[in-house]
Amino acid sequence: MAKAKVGAAGIEYIQGALKRPKKQNGHNHGNYLVMTHRTAPTESEECQRIYSFDADRYTRSTQPSSDELNARERFKVVSGMVKARKEDLTKISQDLQAFLAQKDTAGGKKTMKAYLWKVCGEEYDQQHG
Repeated sequence: MAKAKVGAAGIEYIQGALKRPKKQNGHNHGNYLVMTHRTAPTESEECQRIYSFDADRYTRSTQPSSDELNARERFKVVSGMVKARKEDLTKISQDLQAFLAQKDTAGGKKTMKAYLWKVCGEEYDQQHG
């Protein structure tokens, strides 16, 4: 679904999918129509773009590699570890103190969530060497 910003003079910008292919009887009809609006600061005045893609644009053509499957598994496990650790009342104060101690150091994580991902990721990597 696309988002639009409307001003006094009309539509200022549209961002997102304007059209998606319709799936019928196991195959797609139509194509994707996507508009993007760049919000990052720049010197260019052109910040609106429109793209059209074939219906099979997002269909994978190859099987996932073993590295990709391992990365997916690591992400799933570490994500669960972060969620559990965030809710564990016995570790909250200890994690907060450790987070604040490393926050302003070089290479320190600036958010608690990023810090927990780092800690849990390192723990996972040690267990699965």
